[in-house]
Amino acid sequence: MQPMEIKPAVHWVGAIDWDLRDFHDYLTPRGTTYNAYLIIDEKIALVDTVKQTHFEEMLTLLKQLVNPDQIDYIIANHVEMDHSGSLPLLLEIAPQAKVITSPQGEKGLRRYFKKDWPFQTVKSGETLELGRRNLQFFHTPMVHWPDSMVTYLAEEKLLLSNDAFGQHIATSQRFDSEVGWDILYEEAATYYANIVLLYGENVKKALAALGKLDIEMIAPSHGIIWQKHRPEILKAYQKWANHQTEPKTVIVYDTMWGSTKKIAFALQAGLTEAGIPVSMRCLKTNHISAVMPDVLEAKAILIGSPTLNNGLLPSVSAFLTYLKGLRPKERIGFVFGSYGWGGQAVKEIEEVVNFLGWSQPLESINIQYLPDPEELAQIKATGKKLGEIIQKEA
Repeated sequence: MQPMEIKPAVHWVGAIDWDLRDFHDYLTPRGTTYNAYLIIDEKIALVDTVKQTHFEEMLTLLKQLVNPDQIDYIIANHVEMDHSGSLPLLLEIAPQAKVITSPQGEKGLRRYFKKDWPFQTVKSGETLELGRRNLQFFHTPMVHWPDSMVTYLAEEKLLLSNDAFGQHIATSQRFDSEVGWDILYEEAATYYANIVLLYGENVKKALAALGKLDIEMIAPSHGIIWQKHRPEILKAYQKWANHQTEPKTVIVYDTMWGSTKKIAFALQAGLTEAGIPVSMRCLKTNHISAVMPDVLEAKAILIGSPTLNNGLLPSVSAFLTYLKGLRPKERIGFVFGSYGWGGQAVKEIEEVVNFLGWSQPLESINIQYLPDPEELAQIKATGKKLGEIIQKEA
């Protein structure tokens, strides 16, 4: 790889992780990038570093542009190790560089590395002069960590956006126009659904603050740089942060002897008859992180499990734990299941749906043993009725 100038005197010097397939239990089938940006002016600033395993890749690119010991500032937008992991190695060869970060960032970096580096904390809105260019910092707490901030280069109308607007995709191409909106929307939605969804209120605050800036390019810490499709991704983030959904459903379930699967497909038949698009996600074959993009977009979430040992199948239990952590709002919930003698699974799912604050306009379905043809017909009718409710609320 070569460094790439994305704006005058602003260079991408990151690393590509072609082989990454799991990012804290979020599947990344397309890999990822760790983006770092070098700004060369009277003072030289590096915005973020890369995961420590990829330090040599970043260093190779840096050396093509400057001697590392010439770096004056290292901007630590985020403490997480995929951003700051190379800081110890870099500061060994750039010992005069100041680490610019938020107050929470300093606390986090000191805790992680136990080093007394030359920290300089910045307030939200504070500016750092490099020469002809100025960096301005904006705190974006809990998007998605307490220390998070973004860096704005006003002279180039460039937002270095940290994890916001990121995607996990490994590619030698740097710009959105080179990859295409369909793929990037899919990856950006998956990223938001699995990492940022919980922090919608904080995202709205950040969007309001950053909306006052003149931005023509957004360079996140993962994935490609937004330029052509910048308006579209901003619109998508507004939609997701406000928990706006589409009139469609996702049915998430697992099955033991096939009874719960029969209920799921009968519900699908009724929803489809009512004109509602349906995604079927059996947790035997779909990882929980792959289900979340459907949850992000769908108005109604249907969740089903048989009862096992007076509780849920472990796959459904894991999904519900994940769902509780991400807390999608303003959804319609529906619960179904099957059982031999206890039937507790449905009640446990209902408790999670209640915790999330979703509406439950129809009574749950809980069938003993195998649903017969008459019961399946009634279940289909329930699916159709639920579809009609979704249509009215769309």
